[in-house]
Amino acid sequence: MPEFDLLVIGGGPGGYVAAIRAAQRGLSVGLVEKERPGGVCLNWGCIPTKAMLRSAEVFQTVRDAADYGVYADNLRFDFPAVRQRKDGIVKELTDGVAGLLAANGVTVIEGHARFTGPTTVDVHEVGPSPVGPDGPRYAAAPTAQIRQITARDVIVATGSVPARLPVPGVELPGVITSDGAFGLTSVPDRLVIVGGSAVGAEWASLFATFGSDVTIVEMQDRLVPAEDGDIGAALGRSFTKHGITVLTGTTVASIAQGEALRVTVEGKHARELDADVVLVGVGRRPNTADLGLDRAGIATDERGFIPVDDQLRTGVDHVYAIGDVTGRALLAHVASHQGLTAADVIAGHDHRIDYTAIPAATFTHPEIASVGLTEAAARAAGHDIVTARFPFAALGRAKTFGDAEGFIKIIAGQQHQEVLGVHIIGPSASDLITEGALAITLEATLDELADTIHAHPTLGEIGMEAALTALGLPVHIAPRQR
Repeated sequence: MPEFDLLVIGGGPGGYVAAIRAAQRGLSVGLVEKERPGGVCLNWGCIPTKAMLRSAEVFQTVRDAADYGVYADNLRFDFPAVRQRKDGIVKELTDGVAGLLAANGVTVIEGHARFTGPTTVDVHEVGPSPVGPDGPRYAAAPTAQIRQITARDVIVATGSVPARLPVPGVELPGVITSDGAFGLTSVPDRLVIVGGSAVGAEWASLFATFGSDVTIVEMQDRLVPAEDGDIGAALGRSFTKHGITVLTGTTVASIAQGEALRVTVEGKHARELDADVVLVGVGRRPNTADLGLDRAGIATDERGFIPVDDQLRTGVDHVYAIGDVTGRALLAHVASHQGLTAADVIAGHDHRIDYTAIPAATFTHPEIASVGLTEAAARAAGHDIVTARFPFAALGRAKTFGDAEGFIKIIAGQQHQEVLGVHIIGPSASDLITEGALAITLEATLDELADTIHAHPTLGEIGMEAALTALGLPVHIAPRQR
């Protein structure tokens, strides 16, 4: 007789959500987690970085307070206090998740799970953090065995870990990943960030605001290369304007230790850079080390991710996988929806996940958010398209808000005017993108978006204004020359 109807391995935004939903469906649920519930997102990713970015945003607002007719003297920041605020928010939220799991009757087992068969695992004690005594343990190695568990079904939700940079010198002191960045007790004077995608761009924005001399190195021809080309180009211009050195089309060849870290870069902007800290943010890889996937017969692809179908089934009966470990979309909100779907399927419901409209957000300053197809992807897919941009500078609310940098870009089909993609760079982009996701999900057209009455004065008007512009009927910007 199995000990649980469902065993979830990993308590991140996919795992804990799956456990709660399965318990709500009447299943007995166990959850194995190495450290505090919430996974990377709540402990070492989404939440702590946004808490620190908010501190940076407040600092920048006060620094620019004279622009609003407000004067502040003796402005300074206390980086240990910034970290303390972050820690308090993390604890509050992870304690909240622990309370929700308990309230739903989920049994939480602390430890490292290792498969001994498709639906049986040994649970081991967890070793020390690979990045130091106060660092994350989600990638820590297992030690002594604690117990054995059997279950009718199993969900693998072990997430991902930072990818390593395969260059000489990456193991030197002062070369860190995003995990190690949380251990910094002061703002580095000189910071080189390797990787210009979301992780690297956010840390660049944070430390530059606090006064670091930041250089960001990206091998592609623009920052945030997964975003629409116009968005990446705009972020590069904004970063440069705010004092960040942007080296695109450039790669790191080596890192050496001297009086400082000497970073040699090759490519379009070949040079040598001196840094106090080098932060490597070049992506993430699946967290499957010491999980015993082979003992369960669970296959992985060439990158180590676990392939799943639209019901999150692996190739092994009664074994499911969700979140980053599937490689489908390494986003916390995707993991949560996968968790809900997998739990419902296990409970007997015929649910499937739809990846058509997945919003993404990058919390730089200015913010970036997107959903749907980029212009290049839409053209590559054979769509005849119409595109339109509308600037925040033409919005009354953006002007009063004091932050009018950026724009929205809408991509729609030429014939039916269906919304195919929405891309935003500017204030509150992460909140505004929801309208774009809803438009794509409901197959809305430009006419429908333009005809929806939006409150004024708001930042949200920008979607309506962009739709009007795409229809050739702009109201608050000049029309194109006929």
